[in-house]
Amino acid sequence: MSMPTFPQIAPPLTREGSLNEIIASIAAEELSLSHILNAEGEKLQYVLGTLPGLGEAATLTEVMQINQSVQDTMSDIMEQQMLLSGKLSAAMTAPVLPGPTGPTGATGAAGPAEGAAGVTGTTGPTGAEGPIGAVGATGPTGATGPAGAAGATGPTGADGAAGPTGTTGPAGAAGAPGAAGPTGADGAAGAAGATGPTGADGAAGLAGIAGAAGAAGATGATGLTGPTGATGPALSSAFAANTQGSSVLVALGGTPIALPNAQLLSPDITVNAGNTVFTVATPGTYQISYHVNTTAALLMGTRLVINGTNSVPSTINPALSVSNFENQIKVTLPANSTISLQLFTSIVGTAVLVSGGAGASLTIVRLDGTGLLSGSQSAGSEHDSDIEIGEE
Repeated sequence: MSMPTFPQIAPPLTREGSLNEIIASIAAEELSLSHILNAEGEKLQYVLGTLPGLGEAATLTEVMQINQSVQDTMSDIMEQQMLLSGKLSAAMTAPVLPGPTGPTGATGAAGPAEGAAGVTGTTGPTGAEGPIGAVGATGPTGATGPAGAAGATGPTGADGAAGPTGTTGPAGAAGAPGAAGPTGADGAAGAAGATGPTGADGAAGLAGIAGAAGAAGATGATGLTGPTGATGPALSSAFAANTQGSSVLVALGGTPIALPNAQLLSPDITVNAGNTVFTVATPGTYQISYHVNTTAALLMGTRLVINGTNSVPSTINPALSVSNFENQIKVTLPANSTISLQLFTSIVGTAVLVSGGAGASLTIVRLDGTGLLSGSQSAGSEHDSDIEIGEE
């Protein structure tokens, strides 16, 4: 395995040369990482017997130890690769300052009077413009002079005396009323007409025969009032989702998914400040289901963590790359149990949840309030797992 070599720094580095050397050092680090990856691959080949030199076949425990060592090294290489990627991006986008202006080229010699004109010398580059001088400061504004005093207001003249009111003249005498005219005589009343004879009454019709009244039916006996049914247990349920399209950096030991949106929780189910851990205060048998939808297929898995322990029936292992994870279990929980939805992986990576919809959701429903399962199921057992995986 060869060691990386570096160029001699002569003449001294410029800014552009320094950036080139940084990029070259990144390439050298990438080369060293490739040698480390090759060494890890040869280590696996050696312990598995595909490379010569192993005297006795390795045991399963030894193979698993070597595999764990390779996984740890790969995780460190991934972190170093992310650092190199950021360093390369910064180096590639760093501005390069222009160099000093070169000297003006010499003017070519003039040719003979009647011969061909000599070649004009190359014009040197225009020198950089000098900086613009600073604008002088504006002089101070002179103080405003004081306002003159207002003149005194002259006195208001006195009102003139009112003239005397004239006397009212006497009222004129009322005229005498005129005499009333005579009343005219009433006219003679006309003679009243004769009253016509009254017509004879018609004969009354015969009355119909009244029907016989039916016998009244006997009143039935009132039935007994049934007993009042027992009051059912109060419903405990919770629903929460993530609709923001969050990015989740998934660690080797697993990372909980925050569910801050569309929360609908009954009073006995609470959530922590990070919206990752739900606490169920009431004991009983619960049905718990979850959905996780990512923007790309990932080699990751999902599971529920109940009271700090990974729930095996709820686990979808990262056996193949998928973008949709669904599962449902039934479980008996003691009082104040904790539940969280978790993504986990064997290699550190980032999962991006679908935005504008249910990128991830969790549903918790209590099926009874006794805290005991029916039949021979023991308290705390997990059962009835319903797993659906959507492959990409």
